[in-house]
Amino acid sequence: MTSPARRARLEDVAAEVVEPVRRFLARRTDPATAEDVLAEVLLVCWRRLGEVPDAPLPWAYGVARHCLANAERGARRQQRVAARVATVDPPATRVAGPGDDEPPAVEVVSEALATLPAKDAELLRLWAWEQLTPAEIALVLDLTPNAASIRLHRAREKLREALRKNGLRAGHEGTTGRRKP
Repeated sequence: MTSPARRARLEDVAAEVVEPVRRFLARRTDPATAEDVLAEVLLVCWRRLGEVPDAPLPWAYGVARHCLANAERGARRQQRVAARVATVDPPATRVAGPGDDEPPAVEVVSEALATLPAKDAELLRLWAWEQLTPAEIALVLDLTPNAASIRLHRAREKLREALRKNGLRAGHEGTTGRRKP
């Protein structure tokens, strides 16, 4: 399709689907998400203009359903990351110490993380902040899943040792694994 013909076809499709799809989305999500998804639907229409049928509305509803599902997945991912960051990187709290002269725990962890090689620190951030599995980390860092798992284990050990040097215990250190009587 030539550019003017392509543009005319998109304008025809958009005129037919914009308002019905906007109402469809408004009944299913908040206004901001509905507008974002509507824009995504129109982008898909432009990209796949040759596949848009003569009666485009049902096809556009299907595209809208998929785009809305993607937007909702993205929002859930962002909420999980925010929750994980809040637990991994909480607001600064003071480490109990004599005379209350100890630095905040967040600073101690940040300092310990800064002492690690950049590759180890990134690996730990992908695992803790992005909640990626070793297999997913392997894809990001172009490693085998086994190598990512081994490197993650070693990086966690290095962080644990760096925290020990700074006087902060990591994770469940010091627990015996037995219940208190």
